[in-house]
Amino acid sequence: MGLTFIHTADWQLGKPFAAIDDPHKRSLVQQARIDAIGRIGHAAAQAGADFVLVAGDLFDSPSADRPTVSAACSAIGQMKLPVMVIPGNHDHGGPGSVWEQDFFRREQSALAPNLKVFRESVPFEAESVMILPCPLLRRAVTTDPTEWLRSPTIYDGLPSDKPRILLAHGTTQRFSVQWDEEEEASSTRNLVDLERLPAAEIDYIALGDWHGTKQINQRAWYAGTPEPDRFPKGADYDAGNILVVDIERGGVPEIRKTRSAALHWAELSHDFADDTGLTELAGRLGALIGQRANADLLRLTLTGSLGMEASGRLEQVLESLEARLLRLKLINRTVIAPTEEEIRELTRRGSDPLIANVAMRLLELSQGEDEEARVARTALRELHATCLQEASQ
Repeated sequence: MGLTFIHTADWQLGKPFAAIDDPHKRSLVQQARIDAIGRIGHAAAQAGADFVLVAGDLFDSPSADRPTVSAACSAIGQMKLPVMVIPGNHDHGGPGSVWEQDFFRREQSALAPNLKVFRESVPFEAESVMILPCPLLRRAVTTDPTEWLRSPTIYDGLPSDKPRILLAHGTTQRFSVQWDEEEEASSTRNLVDLERLPAAEIDYIALGDWHGTKQINQRAWYAGTPEPDRFPKGADYDAGNILVVDIERGGVPEIRKTRSAALHWAELSHDFADDTGLTELAGRLGALIGQRANADLLRLTLTGSLGMEASGRLEQVLESLEARLLRLKLINRTVIAPTEEEIRELTRRGSDPLIANVAMRLLELSQGEDEEARVARTALRELHATCLQEASQ
């Protein structure tokens, strides 16, 4: 008996995205995570999927707020096929969690009767599949949540013809979750030891916790988050996907990765060798972002040196990026280095000796890497811009 399903995880609905200062842009990023549910439903319909599995962290918190709960249930209910979920470390199923609150239960009943939440580690038999859920009932557990599946007797009474899917959330022996500086620290808690599971008894292992799509072995995959929520963590970090899985009992699963992301998280590093590098940067940004607005988040690292006029133009480029991007995380290590022509324009002003004297003093102060030197270089650039503006009037 073969079947097709969607493996997804780490929706983290309601994530605050506190690093985004603008409240409107922050709400757009949050809404993109809700909107991703509709894209998952569309992909499921296109693939002829029998159901959707969410391997933990549907919500970002075990105390998700009511608007988030209602939006989630509404979007899930519109899928029109079973959606089966386990609590993860962010939305664990412990006492007082969202899963046992009256409001969630009412919204689930009214809006998402197709949603099944597993809060117990017991086999669940559906029409065409056996689900082996391993929910997290605390944010961090020191015991392996899949430990109950090591006993051969667990499988004795299971139907022999129905595929068996293990649903778990955590890190594995072969792959340790590592977050960046904006995320929670990594650890070996919630460790899933796949090596100690009876491989012949389980047809697919649907994992959550790592936010990029990643294969662990022939039958075990992380789906990753369907809508990225952080900047790339290297070339192999592949977030923003869902997995379409075809399986049958005793067979090797066939996996098809499907893109589900709407937002673009990118990083770019650029070094200014001279002022012509500004044109090169503009070209690279154009290729990366195009004409889009409110669809990109960028971590931009700038190094090298620019003349005063070019440094002023860079500020204009950065102002435009701040307006167009949902978030600009800027690491700007560029140094203002006046060209010889710019120095002459400021220090040899016979008609205005005061400006010439000020420029000379700022040049003296600008030598070095301390805060005073950086302030002096910025002041020198502003003085140069003011003189240019007066000359053009």
